[in-house]
Amino acid sequence: MIENVSRREFFKTSGALVLAVALPDVHAQAQAPLEPNAFIRIGADSTVTVIVKHLEMGQGTYTGLPTLVAEELDADWAQMRVEGAPADAKRYNNLFWGEAQGTGGSSSLPNSYEQLRKAGAAARFMLVGSAAERWKVPAKDITIAKGVVMHKKTGRRAKFGDLVAGAMTQVVPADVPLKDPKDFVYIGKGTQPRTDARAKSTGTAIYTQDIKLPSMLTAVVLHPPRFGAKLKSFDAAKTKSIPGVVNVVQFSTAATNGVAVLAKDYWTAKKGRDALTADWDETGALRLSSADIMADYKRLAPMPGTVAHKSGDIEPAMKGAAKTVEAAYEFPFLAHAAMEPMNCVVALGAEGCEIWNGEQFQTVDQMMIAQLVDLKPEQVKLNMLYAGGSFGRRANPHSDYLLEAAAIAKANGEQRPIKLVWGREDDMRAGYYRPMYYHELEAGLDDKGELIAWRHTIVGQSILTGTAFEGMMVKDGVDATSVEGAANLPYAVPNRLLELHSPKLAVPVQWWRSVGSTHTAYATECFLDEVARATGKDPYALRRALLAQHPRHLAALDLAAKQAGWGKPLGKDRARGIAVHESFDTVVAQVVEVSRQKDSVHIDRVVCAVDCGVAVNPHIVAMQMESGIGYGLSAALAGAITLKEGVVEQSNFHDYPVVRMNQMPKIEVHIVPSTAKPTGVGEPATPVIAPALANALAALNGSPLRSLPLKEVNFS
Repeated sequence: MIENVSRREFFKTSGALVLAVALPDVHAQAQAPLEPNAFIRIGADSTVTVIVKHLEMGQGTYTGLPTLVAEELDADWAQMRVEGAPADAKRYNNLFWGEAQGTGGSSSLPNSYEQLRKAGAAARFMLVGSAAERWKVPAKDITIAKGVVMHKKTGRRAKFGDLVAGAMTQVVPADVPLKDPKDFVYIGKGTQPRTDARAKSTGTAIYTQDIKLPSMLTAVVLHPPRFGAKLKSFDAAKTKSIPGVVNVVQFSTAATNGVAVLAKDYWTAKKGRDALTADWDETGALRLSSADIMADYKRLAPMPGTVAHKSGDIEPAMKGAAKTVEAAYEFPFLAHAAMEPMNCVVALGAEGCEIWNGEQFQTVDQMMIAQLVDLKPEQVKLNMLYAGGSFGRRANPHSDYLLEAAAIAKANGEQRPIKLVWGREDDMRAGYYRPMYYHELEAGLDDKGELIAWRHTIVGQSILTGTAFEGMMVKDGVDATSVEGAANLPYAVPNRLLELHSPKLAVPVQWWRSVGSTHTAYATECFLDEVARATGKDPYALRRALLAQHPRHLAALDLAAKQAGWGKPLGKDRARGIAVHESFDTVVAQVVEVSRQKDSVHIDRVVCAVDCGVAVNPHIVAMQMESGIGYGLSAALAGAITLKEGVVEQSNFHDYPVVRMNQMPKIEVHIVPSTAKPTGVGEPATPVIAPALANALAALNGSPLRSLPLKEVNFS
């Protein structure tokens, strides 16, 4: 008999005896584990389980955060384990967000750096105290190395598990001194392997798609063809005739509405969905095309906008300028296109609701789901699994796909678990997107070619208006995410004005990897190169002169330029471009080398320098720089969600392509040495690659590129 086996199942069962694949009972490790705080559990078998409050979606969270505990605990890396934290904003809040739990803004490691080091140090203190009492020796004479507690004078040794019982009687210390960085064993070394590497390589890592519950049904949804459309009626006769289809339900949430087909497996549910016919009320639906929206933005830009930044006096400076430079830049909608499309498992009962998914926004999602199903937030249990990428998508401020899953479960009526599965086409067409933007810039130069004025206008939808974050992040009509990277422009220009227009559209939008910097970095860094060409200045030298008051920018810029050999001749038909940008408190500079090859251009090399404070794991820092560059390249070369009469034209990777392995250039990553607290690395490389590439192309061809993606260039 020939049986179709998924690739992941093949990996799980090839070359090894697999007895079972199930969510482990972590409490079975020890009858009485030591739990000195909310983040650490030490078992009788000496395993150290770190309860990680942030989602692992590929960025290394499940390695970086346990590293902090292992460092202060002096544990052996082999004994470290990881468990995702439950939804509990009081114990597991993101320290940068107040009393809210979630992952985003490249904040996982920065907000946990001292918190988890202190947690590890407290556990170490208690283990030492246990050993001191058992051995009747001073605690100061006890050392720990690689998970072994030792007293040198008597030669006594013990593993953590041997001391758990005694440690449980110790008082949890309120404050414990942390290690001197010179004594670090793990932090900054990067010698330890990733905790998720083996599971992901063997197919045993648990994602939402792996969850199988008794009597569970799979849901596939028919979404509105246009944003803002409402379901009037549907005909499910053909759908219900398909064997395996169990039910067809209509649902509605604050974010969306549609029809869900429930079946025993995905393929049957999809066939049932495709057989549906529906009638939609499109009275309030969006019917504009991308060109219509951009034309509206261009008409809006010259009008007075909301002031997002003002310094000096822009009008007299511009009038007195000996020369001006002007440019406008266009940016399309972008899909997140994570490898794992949106999905969620919901088990809804009268007394509670349980969720399984790559959970990124615990506090918001818990609250929104509770409201929808008439429960208290604490009655909604969230199980945080691995996520196959997100790039911001799973941290949806409207909890859209989770509410969709819960609404379907509620509409179904039976207390049967529901697994919502979006196909790639659903993921691409149902939203949410990085907004479309339009920028206009004008620079004023004095008679020596020095920058004296900088006027900047941005037009694009607000991500935060109408969400729970509006009160915190929209001030005086300015959405901070729309202008970040432009409002805090580091270049020393005495007279600056930044204005913002935030038109409202029915297109659902949200943050996308590195958020506002995805467009502001391109506009500002490409425009600065245009100023350099207009004044005959070297782009690197111009940046250096304008960054005298920003040592971190200078350090990253200088390191990238040095490692790239900036200024050294490249030869005929080759060119370099440079860009530097700060996002999420991390500064990244990149130099891109390109070459002309007959009728195409090849991206030969990317040199990246990053100042992220202490690099807890340099290898993961390098991985995230490479990842961010690859993601940014995909958007720069071909990424665009376009609308035709309100309908999304793209559906899959054939018309929304991502960079393939053979297209990736050689990448070098260099880390600026630092003793400062770590800053985020998951996002900051993404916004820098596009302007560095565009500046290289402009140097090669002599003309600026003012719209993304770079469709006018044939890349090889």
